[in-house]
Amino acid sequence: MTTTLNAGIDDQRTAFNRKLIGLDVDGTLVDHYGHMSPAIRELGAAVVQAGHEVVIATGRSLGATLPVVELLGVDHGYAICSNGGVTVQIHAGANGGYTVIDRRSFDPAPALKALRHRLPNAKYALEDIQGNFLSTERFQDASFGVEATGVTFEELLEAEAVRLVVFSTDSTAEEFGTAVQSIGLHGVTYSVGWTAWLDIAAQGVTKASGLENVRELLGVDRAHTVAIGDGRNDIEMLQWAGRGVAMGQAPAEVKAAANEVTATVEEDGAAAVLRSLL
Repeated sequence: MTTTLNAGIDDQRTAFNRKLIGLDVDGTLVDHYGHMSPAIRELGAAVVQAGHEVVIATGRSLGATLPVVELLGVDHGYAICSNGGVTVQIHAGANGGYTVIDRRSFDPAPALKALRHRLPNAKYALEDIQGNFLSTERFQDASFGVEATGVTFEELLEAEAVRLVVFSTDSTAEEFGTAVQSIGLHGVTYSVGWTAWLDIAAQGVTKASGLENVRELLGVDRAHTVAIGDGRNDIEMLQWAGRGVAMGQAPAEVKAAANEVTATVEEDGAAAVLRSLL
């Protein structure tokens, strides 16, 4: 009887202290070469073992997200891919290790037409609702998680998209950002990356919207949420979290959205935050 009572008290304490931790990948968990430090691996696994809900929240598509989930030792839980466009439930060892529980799509044609008019030499890639990637100009990127199939621009216009990526090789990030802002994209959510790179999702879809859905599923209090990120596509997530942490190398507007700033990715800033949760 006493053992059962103590176990119940321990369960209540765990539930009360349990955190939902949203983690960006590139520039946060891995450096710009795609390398994850031993400290991140060890502390990530320790946070999972401590009973916290670790949720990868990334612009990467599913195929490029799953290896990171595995490295952190998350064998049950959730992951947010494609900037909130795809949410999966992780259950290692069954059905391929995951189930897609939410997918948010949109018609990319209006954005594509507007972008092509303003950025005629850009490259385009699109993740469709089956998880395939279609691209122009032989555009490939590790964040796709699969090899993109080459198509014409007109074929992109006919697809239903979960994620749309635009990359320009003939302008700086600042020039590209100015061009995108001048277009005035409507009906979508978008963010400009470190380079002349644009990620587009359905309207209202962000890492934060995906994390909020997961938070409701798990029943974690909003005050017990943590998020760490470094990019402009992390701004909503950092504002959403009870404790939003920007990486040291993040742009000024990302730092302004956070409650605190940690060290850079090269200095293992995310590891320091994970350590504070143990």
